[in-house]
Amino acid sequence: MTRREHAEWVVRELRRAGYQSYLVGGCVRDLLLGREPADFDVSTNAPPDQVMAIFPQTYAVGAQFGVVLVPAPEDVPREPTAAHPGVVEVATFRADIGYSDGRHPDQVRFSQDPAEDVQRRDFTINGLLLDPVSSQVLDFVGGRKDLENQIIRSIGDPERRLEEDKLRMLRAVRFAARFAYKIEERTFQEIQHLAGKIHQVSHERVRDELTKVLTEGHARAAFLLLDKTGLLHELLPEIEAMKGVAQPPQFHPEGDVFVHTLLLLENLPHPCPPTLAWGALLHDVGKPPTFRVAPDRIRFDDHVEVGVKMAEQICRRLRFSNDDTQQILALVDNHMRFADVQRMKDSTFKKFVRMPYFGEHLELHRIDCRASHGDLSLYAYTKERTAAIPPQMMRPAPLITGEDLISAGYAPGPRFKEILSTIEDGQLEGALQTKEQAMDLVTREFPLANA
Repeated sequence: MTRREHAEWVVRELRRAGYQSYLVGGCVRDLLLGREPADFDVSTNAPPDQVMAIFPQTYAVGAQFGVVLVPAPEDVPREPTAAHPGVVEVATFRADIGYSDGRHPDQVRFSQDPAEDVQRRDFTINGLLLDPVSSQVLDFVGGRKDLENQIIRSIGDPERRLEEDKLRMLRAVRFAARFAYKIEERTFQEIQHLAGKIHQVSHERVRDELTKVLTEGHARAAFLLLDKTGLLHELLPEIEAMKGVAQPPQFHPEGDVFVHTLLLLENLPHPCPPTLAWGALLHDVGKPPTFRVAPDRIRFDDHVEVGVKMAEQICRRLRFSNDDTQQILALVDNHMRFADVQRMKDSTFKKFVRMPYFGEHLELHRIDCRASHGDLSLYAYTKERTAAIPPQMMRPAPLITGEDLISAGYAPGPRFKEILSTIEDGQLEGALQTKEQAMDLVTREFPLANA
């Protein structure tokens, strides 16, 4: 059962039980645009308890707000989420009353009227209903006209809609960039007016929305909009600080650090791993505070080291996982090392390309070059040299272990790491092929204290 078939099955089952039901929101918008929806939502006048009674397996993840998740009969997830491909979100028609926390309604009043229900939604293009049986579109908010005119417009009063959930400001930017639409003037002005209130949104929700902005394929346009609305100043002042920071033209003919970073975002692959997208955004974050004009040219002394520290602060601020933070910092920390690949010893080169998720490092280097001087020779060299190394030479089995060192009379301790690393380097260089050769090197380079 496809996602659409699943959603239409949910609609039919609700109607068979005597309730109104429609496809609603982003899936309707995407279908009208000829796009494949990422997920499908259903709206109904059936109260949550009736939805749960109609379907054999449901998850009342937001029943107090009238939201129930309905999996396909053959695809019941262990940990249901609205993003799960086998789950349809079913929401009861409702009116929301008050948003004290800037996200959740203080009170929900269930309704029998779909026209009342869509008034609480964010933008007109997301407020359309579709009868999948008759293919009739119900438009109570002018969404079809705004789709035709390519406009992002708040439903009703923009200030009220954006005050209800401040994340809608970011969503407006994301949709405008994704579809290459214009944000309607009053909605745009309210975003500018309310931008300072974006901090009321949890760091996790901001992070997830910015990640979508970065990875949906229109990051450059989105970041220009973030800048114009004032949201960039509020959320990522470190990126705003790149504006006007000049670079040496012989290496960066494209312009300042901000222009360079936007070009990287424009060249991100699609689909794009989130860590690569954030690594691209932050790879030069250390340049503004390290800018100086030397007698020979503009320089950014230690910008990588400074950038790693700044990137870590940003990752912690946005509550990235430890694993994602580690990869993003690795991308920032290693992006300049490609300049040395032709001079690297075999052992250094092999360890370099063995880094976790090295493909992201290589791709960052490629788009970094494309966004500046355009010379991809080091990118090509790295790929060719890597391809020429047999797998068994890239990660050779250890010739000796810690147990071998203990048997030879060495006491366990920090010195073990240095010894084993030296042996591995010898293997990677092709100088050591046997255990005997390895132990000879150990006794020669690391003699026992009592020998």
